[in-house]
Amino acid sequence: MERAIKKASDKTSENYKEILFEGYGPFGIAIIVETATDNNNRTVANVRSYFNKYEGSLGTAGSVEFMFDRLCHFKIRTDLDVEELELDLIDFGIDEVIIDENEILIYSSFENYGIIQKELEFRKINIISSEFERIPKQFKTLSEEKKDKVNVLIEKIEEDDDVQNVFHNMN
Repeated sequence: MERAIKKASDKTSENYKEILFEGYGPFGIAIIVETATDNNNRTVANVRSYFNKYEGSLGTAGSVEFMFDRLCHFKIRTDLDVEELELDLIDFGIDEVIIDENEILIYSSFENYGIIQKELEFRKINIISSEFERIPKQFKTLSEEKKDKVNVLIEKIEEDDDVQNVFHNMN
């Protein structure tokens, strides 16, 4: 009994594995679920049950991933010459620079993450945050009533402790 309690409370020794789930929610909404788990069986069972219970269907690898672009983005400080920075970083594969009142957002394809990060660090530009996203190539518009039904599934998935990100193509 003590060993079981120690194992359950000592999460530092666990090996976490990333698992990607793909499926369709109600009304054909494409959903990608990124997870990090120390128990594959638990996570697979949980995600499958959410899709089944809330009128979705869990798909196979590649069933919806092609419907999304995988991007990275960086948030940096706003006290820089944005035009000069954008021109300098084009050679590193940036796709878009968006200026917000509190930050500058730099978007690029997933594959360019490492070289852009190194270049920003080389220039001593403080990276506030960086992350990966999956942006739908096409959005699907639903009525408010149908959106509510899909949102119930998405919220249930997001509540799971193993779930890191949920992406969908609902507008």
